[in-house]
Amino acid sequence: MITGELKNRIDSLWSEFWTGGITNPLTVIEQITFLMYSRLLDMQERKDEKRAAITSKSHLSRFDVADQDCRWETWRHYGADEMLPHVRDRVFPHFRSLAERSTGEGSHFASFMKDAQLMIQKPSLLVKAVNTVQDLPLEKGDTKGDLYEYLLSKLTTAGINGQFRTPRHIIRMVVELMQPWPTDRICDPACGTAGFLVEAYDYLLRRNTSEIGKHIEIVDGEKQVTYSGDLLVQNGHREHVDTDMFHGFDFDATMLRIATMNLVMHGVAEPDVHYQDTLSQSFEERHSKASKNAFDLILANPPFKGSLDEHDVAPDILRTIKTKKTELLFIGLILRMLKMGGRSATIVPDGVLFGSSKAHVQLRQHLIEDNQLEAVISLPSGVFKPYAGVSTAILIFAKGGKTEDVFFYGVQSDGFTLDDRRTKIGDGKGDLPDVQSQYLLWREGKGDFSNRTANAFEVSAEDIRAQMYDLSIKRYKLQVHADEIHEAPHEILTRLRATEAEILAEIDELGELLG
Repeated sequence: MITGELKNRIDSLWSEFWTGGITNPLTVIEQITFLMYSRLLDMQERKDEKRAAITSKSHLSRFDVADQDCRWETWRHYGADEMLPHVRDRVFPHFRSLAERSTGEGSHFASFMKDAQLMIQKPSLLVKAVNTVQDLPLEKGDTKGDLYEYLLSKLTTAGINGQFRTPRHIIRMVVELMQPWPTDRICDPACGTAGFLVEAYDYLLRRNTSEIGKHIEIVDGEKQVTYSGDLLVQNGHREHVDTDMFHGFDFDATMLRIATMNLVMHGVAEPDVHYQDTLSQSFEERHSKASKNAFDLILANPPFKGSLDEHDVAPDILRTIKTKKTELLFIGLILRMLKMGGRSATIVPDGVLFGSSKAHVQLRQHLIEDNQLEAVISLPSGVFKPYAGVSTAILIFAKGGKTEDVFFYGVQSDGFTLDDRRTKIGDGKGDLPDVQSQYLLWREGKGDFSNRTANAFEVSAEDIRAQMYDLSIKRYKLQVHADEIHEAPHEILTRLRATEAEILAEIDELGELLG
């Protein structure tokens, strides 16, 4: 969490962008990201210079002798009229040169800077933005992640191609259900702003921080706990977490810049994020060896954008599921990317659960017969508003083996109203804590899940086969209809006559009063 003062600064800067003519929330965040990146580059360069001075060892500089005027601490002091052309004509070309060199601490991020452009047109707006970014606590790892998350919370408009931001509380529940390990390799093949990957990292920090590593403070009257992840270091997992744990793909360059910065700001040193349409043949050609049978855990909310040209889809995926529908192709892709025994939690539109086309049935059969479908968690239709009103579900499955029983849960409330306003109800948790507790009990073989009138219940693979692999919760949940007791007709008639007599008596009284 961040303080009210920091939120006010961001809100004020946000308003400045809008009055300055930049009204697309994604563009606003991208432009602020560029400025944060510039400052972080200079901060890291200064650290390396101090280290080199102490150790007498040279370091690979991010700034050549001719590029010293591209350093944040140099140009941020320029006046408004000088700053704008300098940032546009010197600093941003320097970003692009870093992309070409792809060296130094910023290499993981620099590759997404090759098409970076300054969209700010007003000198006064640039000065305001620079001063705000300078005042942000980017040196504090536990604060800057929350700071960037607050920025991302302002993404309230849907993107193209079915892209929309997954609510943070849904992401958190999914990660808590999957319980990632410090040794896992985790991927999101349609990562967007990297919400799943960031939450997985935060989960690891929470689970791998000793009592000594926890820091508690009161900010704006609320208790806040930050986690150091010191056990990751003690157990030798830190390098893996920084360099090989988190992998993301997306075909939107702006999203990738934001996703990479999001991970970096939260504390992941070198996230592996790539510009790529993961369903395409080019992805198979470029990343097949690195991504096939490669991941222990895949967390995803792929775009539901309809159909693709079959000729553009990787043949390897089509061998698993022959279709043009992206929501089905992504399941095939995820199965290809998982290691044997690897697991995935993937959000899909409800049509995947009960669609009657040959491809729909074939995919569900493949999940049941050739893999281990663990759970179908149905979400209310308003969870993704205001972006979309589509009904969705979370499919949890493991690659390989064969399904025996499937856990079903029908979520009635996610803790928020299901209209466009999405107002918090009570503590804002709804059924989500129960989903987690019931699923983990089921995974441990505890509890009784035979009652199909409950929110959580179990269905055998045999029963699912009998229903042509239909995974809709309505197919298996038993509805309890309460008996309604109706009055006898003569009793209703007697009551009506009595009511009529009362009305007539009151009319007579009124007539007497009127004379």
